Amino acid sequence: MISTGQIQERRERVFLVLAGIFICAMTMLNILGITRFIQLGPLSLAIGVLPYPLTFLCTDLICELYGKARANFMVTLGLGLNFFILGVLYLGQLIPAVSPDAMPPWQVLQLAESVSLPNGSSVSGSVELYELIYATTTGAVFASMMAYIAAQYCDVQLFHFWKRVTKGKHLWIRNNFSTMLSQLVDSFMVVLVTFGAAFLAGDFTVRALIVLMFSNYAFKFIIAALDTGPLYLAVYQLRKYMHLQEGELAVPTPLNT
Repeated sequence: MISTGQIQERRERVFLVLAGIFICAMTMLNILGITRFIQLGPLSLAIGVLPYPLTFLCTDLICELYGKARANFMVTLGLGLNFFILGVLYLGQLIPAVSPDAMPPWQVLQLAESVSLPNGSSVSGSVELYELIYATTTGAVFASMMAYIAAQYCDVQLFHFWKRVTKGKHLWIRNNFSTMLSQLVDSFMVVLVTFGAAFLAGDFTVRALIVLMFSNYAFKFIIAALDTGPLYLAVYQLRKYMHLQEGELAVPTPLNT
């Protein structure tokens, strides 16, 4: 016979794992960002997009198993970590570099020609590796923050809206409709904010923006459709593991809102 304490420990452990996956996927998005673009069939994608759909799966699982309050807490925590990432990047740029004679050879790149950056500026000649990373990463992190705020909170709100409309039935409706609509907001916003300056500077065409927006959303849409089966399986198995009845939330009563 399992004790109440063991059940509560299981519930907190599952939340920690889901929140950990969520934060890891979000951090990978910010670190990998636009450092490389890949071709998946007809889709042109920034490599940072690959782990991002996992964040919506984790959000939906926490919405279903823990409720709106826990989901909003996790999203807010992720927002705070985005600020932390930006702060560390800014601090690294602010602190002076070591003297040239103490600098490892890979820290300075010699560019054969001028290179345009996503923020609309360009660099040429000798440039520090970190300066290049900072210039390409900070804009992408800021863009992901803006898209993150809109999309993740939108996902939580829509999930619970569809849950009320369907009276707690048809998990596939709230999973797909909340994720697909919120990812539409995310996909268009993150591309516009990341490459808006480069577009205004004439380094990015309208066609390139549209291709990235469409590819971004199409990839997330396909993953959202494919994760319906795993979501049902995860909800079923986790309810058994955490000893939850249908409709019961894995949080203490005061948070069951």
